[in-house]
Amino acid sequence: MPSKKTKAGLGRSKKSKKGSKQPAPETESQNDNLSQALAIAIAAINATKEIVPISLAKGILGTIANILTIAQSVIKNKSDFQVIADRCENIREILESATKEATEDDLRGYLGHALTQLYKTVNRINSDVASSKEQRFWRRLFAVTIDHDDQIVAWDKDLDRVLGLFIFEAVAGVAVDMKFVKKALELMGNVPSMNAPKYRQIEPPSRPAMLYGRDDLVAELTNLVVNDEHLALIGPGGMGKSSLAKAIINEPLVADKFADRRFFVAYDDLDHSTITFETFMTRFAGALGIEIAGADPVRQISTCLRSASALVVLDNAETFEEASASSALGDIPPAIAEMANIPGVILILTSRSRRNAPNVQWITKDIPPLDLSSAQAVFFRIYHHPSRSEAEENIRDLLKELDFHPLSINILANAAQQNSWSPATLLKRWNDRHSKVLDGGKGKLQSLSDTMQLSLSSPSVQNLGEDGHRALAIIAFLPQGLNENLASKLLPSLPQVDAICDVLCMQSLVYRQDNFIKMLAPIRHYVRDSLQAPDSTCSQEIRAFYYRTVDSCSQERDQYADIIISDHLNIEQVVAFNIAHISDGVERAGYNACRNFFGCLIWHLPRPTTLTPAISNIVENSSTWALKANCLSALAQLYTTLSQLVEASQAFQAAEALYLTAGDPESMGYCLITRADLLRCQGRFIQSQNLVENLQHSDSWGSFSETTKARAWFFLDRTRMYTFTASADELFVKSVKDCFWGLSSKVWHWRAKFYYGGDAVQVHAQLEDLILPCTSIENLFNRRDALEGLAEIAFCEGRLSDAMDSLQTILGIFEGQHSEEVLWYTVRKAVVASKQGSCDLARELIQKASEPFQFFSLRNSRIFLRQSYGSACIELTAGECDRAKSYFTATIEVCDLQANLLLKAFSMRGLGEIAFARSNFALATQHFKETRSLCDEMGVPPQHLYSCFLLDTLPDKFKGWSLFLEGLSPFATDTT
Repeated sequence: MPSKKTKAGLGRSKKSKKGSKQPAPETESQNDNLSQALAIAIAAINATKEIVPISLAKGILGTIANILTIAQSVIKNKSDFQVIADRCENIREILESATKEATEDDLRGYLGHALTQLYKTVNRINSDVASSKEQRFWRRLFAVTIDHDDQIVAWDKDLDRVLGLFIFEAVAGVAVDMKFVKKALELMGNVPSMNAPKYRQIEPPSRPAMLYGRDDLVAELTNLVVNDEHLALIGPGGMGKSSLAKAIINEPLVADKFADRRFFVAYDDLDHSTITFETFMTRFAGALGIEIAGADPVRQISTCLRSASALVVLDNAETFEEASASSALGDIPPAIAEMANIPGVILILTSRSRRNAPNVQWITKDIPPLDLSSAQAVFFRIYHHPSRSEAEENIRDLLKELDFHPLSINILANAAQQNSWSPATLLKRWNDRHSKVLDGGKGKLQSLSDTMQLSLSSPSVQNLGEDGHRALAIIAFLPQGLNENLASKLLPSLPQVDAICDVLCMQSLVYRQDNFIKMLAPIRHYVRDSLQAPDSTCSQEIRAFYYRTVDSCSQERDQYADIIISDHLNIEQVVAFNIAHISDGVERAGYNACRNFFGCLIWHLPRPTTLTPAISNIVENSSTWALKANCLSALAQLYTTLSQLVEASQAFQAAEALYLTAGDPESMGYCLITRADLLRCQGRFIQSQNLVENLQHSDSWGSFSETTKARAWFFLDRTRMYTFTASADELFVKSVKDCFWGLSSKVWHWRAKFYYGGDAVQVHAQLEDLILPCTSIENLFNRRDALEGLAEIAFCEGRLSDAMDSLQTILGIFEGQHSEEVLWYTVRKAVVASKQGSCDLARELIQKASEPFQFFSLRNSRIFLRQSYGSACIELTAGECDRAKSYFTATIEVCDLQANLLLKAFSMRGLGEIAFARSNFALATQHFKETRSLCDEMGVPPQHLYSCFLLDTLPDKFKGWSLFLEGLSPFATDTT
């Protein structure tokens, strides 16, 4: 350790130097004093070298001792080297304090880097000094004063710089006793000023109070951070990116790893047009708690970050990623990349833009909306209502309409709470004003408009000009968004549409999903409410393309069918819009497109439609009667395909009236006869029969074509067959001569013969003969009907394998073409399999067959009824009465919704049989009475309930229904 005298001596020499630029040569006495002082300093340095624990520090001290030894031995004017000697003494004291209690492990952090930089500098100066000695450079110094020799001045500046950075790294590391820092800075204050940044510790922001539904995401992202991954959190404004970042930096795992080296750099209050590289770096440094001094801010910030592990969040990065200043765009990304490459430094970036710094291995995470449960939790944390359960029911759909967008939910809940709106009032305000309700104040956290304007004001979007807004308007108009594969065909007037979409995606105004450019609901509402509507050119282009597709589509699966399947919701929107805004030039084309679109859905994508209100609102006049009727008729056929028979009947009936008004009785007759057949399918045989008979006595009958009349006779006889109101010989006689309906009439005539007790052998032979001409595509359904008749005969005769063969042949006919037919006959096959004792196979068949029909609505689908009733019969055959009861009950419930009397009667009889088997005769009687009442309503004699539905019969062992009808025990006393 040096003595106080040593320090004082060095200090005095330094002070005496200050007043003169050209000091006189020292006397021999002065040189001797300085030699003695240097000797003491060298001894102190060597003594310190022995006690410091770090090898690298020992090397530095040894090097500076060597520098002073050379000066002591060769320099005549030793005061010329006084400034270097003072620097060396500073280094000794600083190293002694900085390395006290340090270990070699500390070299991996701030200390190792600082010592390495210091070592490089003093080692280079030592080399220069030694080299100069060897070149006899010092001979010149014996006679010349060299205080201001360029070489010595340069060495002094290097030591000044490296000492300043050494102390800065010690401060930034927050791992050195602050007493040392203060002392070191005091020591450095005695020498020319250094460029060392100032430091102050900054607390990271706290975890957001409301962060629902993000636990799994926070855990996932936290795991990535603690495993040293850089994250880019991307999403539109208001998705909660900043909140997620704040949650992550407060996670215990993150706090443990980075301690107080967690920094949050916010750029949300800066403007794209004004940010420069300097403002970016100044904001960055401020968040780290340092003030940049001098040039090269990247080096200074990097030095701070190198001192120990650090987590840095760059929030609202789109601000500088979209900076207008060219220098910012060019300089900022490399600076971020340099910081990201520092060992131990992890970056989290939140941005609306995808233009993230290159040369950084970002893990990009698109932040999703909330789920329903979390959205409700957020909403009701803000909005307080006396009856939350009642409010939830009203609010749920509204939250869905917001796509569970966090900011929109927050704004909406605050608006409702602050205005004391009831749920009903809130819904009304939303329906009336849409996105205007989401402007609750100023700033991006209170106003959807403000957060949207931030995105729209991005230079990238601004550079798109008017075409950017045109594309946004189109994407907002189309419910599915814009099909990327079809974009150039849909919008030929926007030749750069792909590049435009790229920019919009990069700014998170839209997003890609399943080959579509989509838009979140709040953004879509804002665009619709605040930007211009789609311009007429774009609208006409889209309409023309979709109309051509609909007109060209057929039952074949081709390119047009693929577009129908992919863009069906968009096409529906375009059709609805153009029907509502029809003009003379496109009137017929618009209505025809509507009618043809329903046909496309029937063939390729049977689903419910939203076009019903649009069709109902068509103004009726002489030019629209027939066109509207065409739309209603096609709509009714779609409803029929979907088994929505009640809705189908209503649409057919509305079409009938319009066709009559338009003077088109033939089309009216088609609709009415079809409606009568739908009533037959529901088991409403009396109503069906009356409808057709009244048609035959109407004024329109005489104007019908012979084929239409034959069709009316055919469906009338189908109905009369079930009611047993005519003999078998009379049925299907009037329609048998028609070229179109003749073959069908023959098949059903012989099937009626069998139902009415005719000879099975004769009927079997006739049906076999009728199968032969049923080979063409037009006769597939006749072939089906004949094969089903053969299956029924085999089933009744106990030839179950033959019945299975006939049903399998039917399945072969329709496989891959008519899914509903496949399901229906698979259920038939399953029922027969259960009669063969293969109940497990039967269950498997039904389950497998129903899988393609998940898109059908339960409340309106015959698909469910067929599956449910078939399953009930199988379970009853298997002896699983509880399961059978459950299926029968479910079938009855759906029958009530569908107004289906037939399957309800079958199922009610099934419940009666289960009650009878359990000796609950009172309940059995109740069920059988209800069954008989349903028979009366249908017009079916109770004893003939199954006569025309042989494959729907229950196992022969169940005799309750027969005993009830015959009035035998235990029903003998019941006369009602």
